[in-house]
Amino acid sequence: MTHRLKVGLSLALTVLLAAGSAAAGERNNENGRGEARPAAPRGEAHPGPRGYSRPAEPQGWNARPATVNRGTYQHNYQAARTFRIGPYHPPAGWAPRRWAYGQILPHAYWAPEYLIADYWLFGLEVPPPGFEWVRDGTDAILVSTINGEILQVEYGVFG
Repeated sequence: MTHRLKVGLSLALTVLLAAGSAAAGERNNENGRGEARPAAPRGEAHPGPRGYSRPAEPQGWNARPATVNRGTYQHNYQAARTFRIGPYHPPAGWAPRRWAYGQILPHAYWAPEYLIADYWLFGLEVPPPGFEWVRDGTDAILVSTINGEILQVEYGVFG
């Protein structure tokens, strides 16, 4: 071995040993005697915002139609209004895309984190039986929970 390689390996071993010692020291408190650290302070219970009340659900907001008239739903709309509700993280291995009615939405998008339960807050229609609203990027998609068929898309609902 060359001298430089030996010095490099020695230096790397020294750094690893020092890191291990530091990690072991973190398990002990500052005096190094292994005494347990006091528990981190817990925050107070927050009563919630003052002067704000959640908007009441509109009358009949969850009264789903008895039948599905596909012709009334099969549209791709541009949303009249955009809502900002937080970041969107697509399912692993997928990227947002522009879906259209009649296509099949992969099952990964039907997970609970993509369902839009309060669809009425975003100006979306009451879904018919067997369908739910889900989010993909900035769009809201009305999808069959049986086979993933897209019945309607609202582009640009979320900013």
